[in-house]
Amino acid sequence: MVENHEVELSEAEAEQYDRQIRLWGLESQKRLRASKILIIGLSGLGAETAKNIILSGVKSVCLLDNEKLKEIDLYSQFLAPSDKIGENRAEASLQRAKALNPMVDITTETKAIDDLPDSFFTNFDIVCATGLKQEQLERINNICRDNNKKFLCGDVWGMFGYMFADLVDHEYSEEIVQHKAVKRGPDDTEKNARETVSITVKRRAIYVPLQNALSADWTKPELRSRLRRGDPSYFVMKILLRFRDEYNRNPDPAKRKADTEILLRMRDELVKELSLPVGYISDALLTDVFGIVSGAAAVVGGVIGQEVVKAMSQREPPHNNMFFFNPVKCVGFVELYGQ
Repeated sequence: MVENHEVELSEAEAEQYDRQIRLWGLESQKRLRASKILIIGLSGLGAETAKNIILSGVKSVCLLDNEKLKEIDLYSQFLAPSDKIGENRAEASLQRAKALNPMVDITTETKAIDDLPDSFFTNFDIVCATGLKQEQLERINNICRDNNKKFLCGDVWGMFGYMFADLVDHEYSEEIVQHKAVKRGPDDTEKNARETVSITVKRRAIYVPLQNALSADWTKPELRSRLRRGDPSYFVMKILLRFRDEYNRNPDPAKRKADTEILLRMRDELVKELSLPVGYISDALLTDVFGIVSGAAAVVGGVIGQEVVKAMSQREPPHNNMFFFNPVKCVGFVELYGQ
């Protein structure tokens, strides 16, 4: 939980965040103002996530990326200018990131994830990870859980995207609208009227680690029943994470034909492993997962940014624990896995 006892907003901050203060209250904004955020991976999704978090008014944001900016990044990565191609992607994004909100302290880290000690990740209240292998995601998630830090991760492949959240043991407040009976007149002969009142309710949400969500037991009846809903997004995510783990990269637009064949083979293997219905994961979902489409990055980055704000401000129910954006159906939805 972020402590905000010593945080006081300056007049400039109160003016800057006036709309947000009126939206979710001064105490919630103070919690945000005390929050330190780590964003891993400055792809198009990382840029969208960074933008939303920086504009919310947190204390600090660290942009971590050890990769070089490539031409293909420019199709969705708006924080890095084109003349920075070949430079570190986090450092190339720094100037525009700072310009979004000068009141937020923004720094960069250019070391590879595997070269950073566990203690590095404990310096932050919440970690948002993109573009990593499953083993790396699980390592960081476990470090965060062991130190009671919050963790989110996500990715966008083409138009498909997902987000996972592990807020450990999360307490938050929620406004509930109730209807209250009131008398219209001073005597008992008047009929009762009803008015709406808002009350604040304290709630609690328990999360599971990423490894639990990714190893859900699909032999259980409650999970098998989900197959009847007909959305295969969870399995598409698993296929794409498996591709990255095996080939140390994402599907490459320059190798579209060969990589599509690999993805379809992995699809067939997963269908057999989990005894899924034949044809459940359509070819269409795996033939348009190349590069990062800026629109999908905006959707998923917006969701991640929103969940960070809710988690840090402790206002409103957060997603528990997965969000998917299915481009074939053009719909986003939340589901719980691993419990």
